[in-house]
Amino acid sequence: MWVDVIGSLAAVLTTISFVPQAWHTWRTKDVAAISLGMYAIFTTGVALWLIYGLLLRAWPIVAANVVTLLLASAILAMRIRYGSRRRAL
Repeated sequence: MWVDVIGSLAAVLTTISFVPQAWHTWRTKDVAAISLGMYAIFTTGVALWLIYGLLLRAWPIVAANVVTLLLASAILAMRIRYGSRRRAL
């Protein structure tokens, strides 16, 4: 039981840590400090963690990585979209 509590708490904390960055990026369109390479690699890693969780049927891993993948993908998409706009200015 404690293992599930610790895993769930870790999943919640690491997942919600992306909310401020996603909100800030969406609100300001400021992507200057976001590394495209880092977010591309990170998003791929999260997708693999999601697949791993599905294969293990480890639902805390699945739930956390679904949400994290959505947030990281949104940040990555904004980095790609608004990053090219910044270069054009």
